[in-house]
Amino acid sequence: MIFDPRVETMPRSELEALKLERLKHIVRYCYENVPFYHKRFDSIGLKPEHIRTLADVRLIPPTTKADLRDNYPFGLFAVPREKVVRIHASSGTTGKPTVVGYTKNDLDMWAGVMARIICAAGVNESDIAQISFGYGLFTGALGLHYGLERVGAAVVPASSGNSEKQLMLMKDFGVTTLIATPTYAMYLGELAAELGYKPGDFKLRIGLFGSEGCTTELRAKIEQRLGLFATDNYGMSELIGPGVSGECEYRCGLHFAEDHFLPEIVDPETLEAKNEGEEGELIVTTLTKEAMPLLRYRTRDLTRITTEPCKCGRTHARMEKVMGRSD
Repeated sequence: MIFDPRVETMPRSELEALKLERLKHIVRYCYENVPFYHKRFDSIGLKPEHIRTLADVRLIPPTTKADLRDNYPFGLFAVPREKVVRIHASSGTTGKPTVVGYTKNDLDMWAGVMARIICAAGVNESDIAQISFGYGLFTGALGLHYGLERVGAAVVPASSGNSEKQLMLMKDFGVTTLIATPTYAMYLGELAAELGYKPGDFKLRIGLFGSEGCTTELRAKIEQRLGLFATDNYGMSELIGPGVSGECEYRCGLHFAEDHFLPEIVDPETLEAKNEGEEGELIVTTLTKEAMPLLRYRTRDLTRITTEPCKCGRTHARMEKVMGRSD
């Protein structure tokens, strides 16, 4: 179930058909269950049946972070509050936080796409994974936690901070996989050297890093200090959390979970579609979320996408690491 060749190596023609089927469903689902989308569609004369091809998604006005804040806290939920079993939110450093909800099916899907990325990076049931993200409203820690458990790895929910204890646990437990921000991983490597730890004291082999950008130079330094193979993953709370895309062992782009998330690259000024391989802003439509589906969400992240098959055999589109922000 974790590596599913039937889905992950699906021929592009079949994948496009699956995406279109799910797009049509989610558009109608949003229209019928989210007043915000119903009003927005009606205001421009758009009906769900007007979405006949994948390109027709561009008929839908983009959803923005401002829309989420304007409908704070639960105005974009598509299910009754009683069906929501988890609520996360962004840090909310400026104004109200953006709130997201999950049904049981959403959590199951989330664990599945996380497990897919974790498996692609090389983690398996023999690994011991230490999560050094902060637990709480932030989606990163619990997203990785349930994905790692789905893979079968043993999870050490260390959370963030208390760095000397983090290193002690890493050594004593024989931790093989580290989950952290790149900068915190670098700090742990520097602290380990200061405290007299030797590279041979740790059994680390894989790093699953995210929540912030990581340059090639920083990644190389982390790998040298901690003696591991570092991979990057991408996501955001509004879409699901981590799990939207992630690197495989070849690290030649982040594999998009296209069966659950429909990506577009557009010009950030005009919102016109960019050609494959051109840089632009990433817009994402959630294809399978129940509690809070989003149509054409403007991530404001700048990247480019290719559909060329990867050496690993996976056929889903790959995105480059985020190059900057359109805002």
